[in-house]
Amino acid sequence: MKILGIDFGLARVGLAVTDPDGRMAFPRGVIVRTTRAALFDELDAVIAAEGVARIVIGRPEPLDGVPGREAQTVRQIENFAQSLARRTPLPIEFTDESLSSALAAEDLRAAGLSGRRLREALDAQAAVRILNSYLTRPRRPESGDPCAT
Repeated sequence: MKILGIDFGLARVGLAVTDPDGRMAFPRGVIVRTTRAALFDELDAVIAAEGVARIVIGRPEPLDGVPGREAQTVRQIENFAQSLARRTPLPIEFTDESLSSALAAEDLRAAGLSGRRLREALDAQAAVRILNSYLTRPRRPESGDPCAT
């Protein structure tokens, strides 16, 4: 079962997909946001081309347990997920994306990328981090909620 990982951003949306067995995550690219319709059209195309069976969206969780600066970001991500849930029957889940961009930047620097090349690959690598976080977390029973947490 292929899974699509999404690092949602207001300017760019990073994408990663798993192998057909859903065990390893690979960068799939970045969607540069223009219009809402174009974003969902591109997502639909990726979902169809990859044969995706599940979607995982990164959502920050407060490091100290108290919602703060990320509250607005969380609302934007949840609104995006609800819009996506109206457009696809696929199950959608959230996973913690805390520090995913910082860790992704470390991954890319370790691979020898810097400057513009690092910035171009960062969102897709953050999506890989998000997807790997999902793949390695303990499983909970499915709730039937199209936007399960």
